[in-house]
Amino acid sequence: MSTPPIRPAVVAGRFYPAQPEVLKRDLENYLGGAAGEQKIEGALGCVVPHAGFVYSGHVAGAVYQRLPARSSYIILCPNHTGQGAPLAMMSSGAWQTPLGEVPIDQSLAAVMGNSCHLLTDDALAHSQEHSLEVQLPFLQHQVKDFRFVPVAVGVGNFAALEFLGHCVAHAVEIATKPVMIIASSDMNHYEPDGITRIKDRRAIERILALDPQGLHDVVRKEKISMCGYGPTIAMLAAVLELGAKKAELVKYATSADASGDRGAVVGYAGIVIS
Repeated sequence: MSTPPIRPAVVAGRFYPAQPEVLKRDLENYLGGAAGEQKIEGALGCVVPHAGFVYSGHVAGAVYQRLPARSSYIILCPNHTGQGAPLAMMSSGAWQTPLGEVPIDQSLAAVMGNSCHLLTDDALAHSQEHSLEVQLPFLQHQVKDFRFVPVAVGVGNFAALEFLGHCVAHAVEIATKPVMIIASSDMNHYEPDGITRIKDRRAIERILALDPQGLHDVVRKEKISMCGYGPTIAMLAAVLELGAKKAELVKYATSADASGDRGAVVGYAGIVIS
């Protein structure tokens, strides 16, 4: 019997600190900004950014501070590298960060694999992908003991994304404990700050309206370079099936808020859906 794979931390020291004590200190700073806010107890899903912590950590922290703890998470991320299968899941093993190992929820992954013929069990798609890895330290700090299912989304076809969302909802529905669905996405990329904020507002409006088809259409029509629109559409499709009624924009920023450079920025939105 082969040993389940351990996926190492590949962006520690680049996107976030590799030293555990420094990482813990930074996480406390990012999570502290919303410390007085109440948990959104009915939360079913969220959108959270994945840039280097110095740029988007405060937005991600504002979201994670509002989320109730869950024992399992389905984390949908874009596939920036182009490696591996178009829809790629890991169904066993664990992921490593400087804060320790996080096990994959094998039973939840098995349900997803059995219900979604589009999903391939493929570690290659995750091997160099940063957008999911950077979520785990926040969860390790906030939740401590949890499992997750990683899914890399490299398709943009609405029907495929909607079907993935249906399979995610099915897995959540039959789980014995509540499961949170996380969509990892940055917003518009590398345009001036003013243009990015306008484009991001149009995409955010569709997310807040719980309108996955509308998000797909506006991203295409307005040429919004939202890298995780696929994961976000699948998450929206899933939470709608699970009975979602409202969405809240917890925090928005662009990279200019950290760098001061407004010439070519990336947008970051933190949204919780319940």
